[in-house]
Amino acid sequence: MSAMTSAAAGRLMLLDSASLYFRAFFGVPDQRKDPSEPPTNALRGFLDMIASLLTTHQPTHFVACWDNDWRPQFRVDAIPTYKTHRLIDGSLEEEQTPDYLAPQVPVIRDALQALGLVRLGADGYEADDVIGTLTARHKGAMAVDVVTGDRDLFQLVDDAAQVRIIYTARGGVRDSDLVDEAFLRTKYGVANGPAYADMAVLRGDASDGLPGVAGIGEKTAAKLIERYGSLNALRAALADGDPELKGAQRARLEAGAAYLEVAPKVVEVAPDAPVPDVDLALPTEVADPVLLSRIASEFGVTSSFNRVLSALRLE
Repeated sequence: MSAMTSAAAGRLMLLDSASLYFRAFFGVPDQRKDPSEPPTNALRGFLDMIASLLTTHQPTHFVACWDNDWRPQFRVDAIPTYKTHRLIDGSLEEEQTPDYLAPQVPVIRDALQALGLVRLGADGYEADDVIGTLTARHKGAMAVDVVTGDRDLFQLVDDAAQVRIIYTARGGVRDSDLVDEAFLRTKYGVANGPAYADMAVLRGDASDGLPGVAGIGEKTAAKLIERYGSLNALRAALADGDPELKGAQRARLEAGAAYLEVAPKVVEVAPDAPVPDVDLALPTEVADPVLLSRIASEFGVTSSFNRVLSALRLE
């Protein structure tokens, strides 16, 4: 399918929901005068982000992608240190969440339901996997915008299929970076999304508990992937005794062989998670006016809801 046809068929926006509501929680002031009132800063910020994204990027289809499992067992089986630093002390399952954020998450979920905005998760998988699966399912038929503050999803960038990342980590939703292949080449020295994933395996990521190959930093990792074309080709060259891999670099890669065997299973997002196949089009009417009115009144977010409704042209 040509790029022109793809663009004409619509634009799918995929939200890394937790990435955005965590950002909203820490970035939007808590305006409560009475601490006994329910916290609302993450809820307000999340709704305002959605309104801004809809207005700026004009998607035709939309999904708030959800972490049904923020630390899937298949990733823990591969690398036991995966996200261990985010666990509540003494727990093997529960993630540390700020006290005033936790009660807002179910309200965010209800707000999406009331508006009629699609929210999807998959049991045993992270939101990243939902995003990866929906991207694989719809790219080529639609352009895809992935909204996240997580670099892991740079692996999905694909200019030919019009898949890009709206990266919020530095400037937020209003001043985000648009990550395409040119951005990856300039910033990281890698050619495309799959090359970024291979580089990320080598480099590791302390924020996810991924050790990487000791002594191989980001620049060296990128140069190795550029030279060999892929992580698999690099590993094959190492096994075949490529004379270009020598000295300390060879020793480091050999020492990291067991890690390199399993790490791609952790870093690469799933393209085939069991995500329901539903209509992803933007709503043409409010799905549950009663629920929307109750949330707006109880949590004082009428203005934020109105911004979303205006962006959806549902006023």
